[in-house]
Amino acid sequence: MITVKEIHSKKELKQFVKFPFKLYKDSKYWVPPIIKQELETFDKDKNPIFKDAEARFFLAYKDNEIVGRIAAMINWLEVNNQDQKKMRFGWFDFIDDMEVSKALLEEVERIGKENKLDYTEGPVGFSNLDKVGVITEGFDRVAPMITWYNFPYYASHYEQYGYAVEKTYSENHFPFENVKPEFFKKAQDLIKRRYNLRALKFTKTSEVMQYADQMFDLFNQSYSSLSSFVEITDIQKDYFKKKFITFINPSYIKFVVDKDDVLVGFAIVMPSFSKALQKANGKLFPFGFRHILDAKKNNKDIIFYLIGVHPKYQNKGVHAVIFNEYYETFKDLNMETCYRTPELEDNDAIQKIWKHFFPVIYRRRKTFRKSL
Repeated sequence: MITVKEIHSKKELKQFVKFPFKLYKDSKYWVPPIIKQELETFDKDKNPIFKDAEARFFLAYKDNEIVGRIAAMINWLEVNNQDQKKMRFGWFDFIDDMEVSKALLEEVERIGKENKLDYTEGPVGFSNLDKVGVITEGFDRVAPMITWYNFPYYASHYEQYGYAVEKTYSENHFPFENVKPEFFKKAQDLIKRRYNLRALKFTKTSEVMQYADQMFDLFNQSYSSLSSFVEITDIQKDYFKKKFITFINPSYIKFVVDKDDVLVGFAIVMPSFSKALQKANGKLFPFGFRHILDAKKNNKDIIFYLIGVHPKYQNKGVHAVIFNEYYETFKDLNMETCYRTPELEDNDAIQKIWKHFFPVIYRRRKTFRKSL
């Protein structure tokens, strides 16, 4: 018999966070999160997303043993400002037992109906900067830290329970040797002169912070047309600055500004921390920090986390300026592989940006939807 319990205590929430550590303990592809950081994501006093969203957390038990988990979320900015009456769910993990996944999804659907929402969609996070999608192709690759990993049986559970594919995302990679400066070197010089633009170089995080608010505003502008978009609020900016910007080598952040020092393009790249996080196994102490710092300094794989261009400058080659800056940063560091985070397959603009690097899709993931 399956029992589902809504959890509230810190002890239970820690069990919620640690369940995948047991489920994936023998997987060489799963990348564990840092437990402390994951707990802070769900802390209403620390994560400002809870000013505009709510979440409820559930654990499934079988024979008094935890066998599944799910987070049921409503982003009220999405519901009220965009008229997207969506019931979100994420952090959805379960053993290969239909009764378990069904019982957890029923809790999500119940909450959605209680709030008069139209449909459920998942797995997703609270916003566009959270993890998204269940893997449907490419299970034999280590997952980046900014995505979820799952076993192959997950997707069939959605389908058997009446969920249909809502969005499809692809993850691409290409060897750094594919980055040929002739594709953007001359173009970026011309573009900077034509539109009076300049690229900013950073050596200190404090230098980045001067432009961080502009970056999040530009993120909202450049991504607003995507079907999955939910804006980042002012109160969330400070949280994300502390969570992300302070964590990244400032030389891996590239900004392009106009003659008035207004930001028109940006990109954020991170080294791959996957292997370091596997070694850390959820803990920063006593040795987790050492593995992460080593990856930050010596990693040969990089992940393009975000790239955005102001709508006024899209299709004008600003990305060539950004790529040139990254090439100058990485060309002498013996980088090996460039990875891209999950991107909507119907985002034609982003596909065109990368075409000259001949990327290869190595994984696909989907979100699933069910009407209420």
